[in-house]
Amino acid sequence: MSQPHPTRIRLDDAYIARIGLGTNRLRDTRENVEFIRAAVDAGVQMIDTAHLYTSGDSERTIGHALAPAPDGVVIATKGGYGGAGQGKPDVLRSQIEQSLTSLGVDRIPLYYLHRVDPETPIEESLGAIKEFVDDGRIQRVGISEVDVAQIQRARKVVPIAAVQNEYNLSERKYDEVVDYCAREEIVFVPFFPLHGEPSSATQEIARRHDATPTQVVLAWLLARSPMMLPIPGTLSIEHLRENLGALSLELSSAELKSLA
Repeated sequence: MSQPHPTRIRLDDAYIARIGLGTNRLRDTRENVEFIRAAVDAGVQMIDTAHLYTSGDSERTIGHALAPAPDGVVIATKGGYGGAGQGKPDVLRSQIEQSLTSLGVDRIPLYYLHRVDPETPIEESLGAIKEFVDDGRIQRVGISEVDVAQIQRARKVVPIAAVQNEYNLSERKYDEVVDYCAREEIVFVPFFPLHGEPSSATQEIARRHDATPTQVVLAWLLARSPMMLPIPGTLSIEHLRENLGALSLELSSAELKSLA
């Protein structure tokens, strides 16, 4: 029996394609500016970056390629990564201001607290981010590498639109978070979605569907939760189109069970 999955997902008031683009290796070159534009033309509607990626080049590249971002495209960035002290309100305010400048926008569509600071309560970090929400300069808020209790604490400060944790076929320690997000209709964004070598079962399913192992892994993620939105990173338009091809791949119940 086939397990169909929707190809679009609701993020707050937006409906976007369920496979995005990670940009943690993006350098500010003419070729990469053209690549980001081509990614949007190919159907990508979620582009994920961070203040620290490639020392700020990732955000600047996206800004040079898309500012102002086309309608329907969500640019997500993050701040507060790097250990103790990085989640302090003053640090976050400075990083948010830099991200606004680098992206060339007046409002960031989705902003994550990149990590919970061990020295700063999550409420204080998110309080600083909420200031920008209240000012209209951040539209939606997310958090990253968190458990259910931390999400619940966060939601008392500001609405949480997305959670970004490591999750893939070989790393499933956040199963409880995936299920919580599904129940609460919070978008779950798995980073490192393609981590690990393809298993024999993955390769066999790929052959059966005339697909690639990458597409099978992404299709498994899409079937795992209706709120799942993977962001595989690539600098190749060919690989990006391969990733998007997973949106039309439906796996049977038996195939999904063989990957579980």
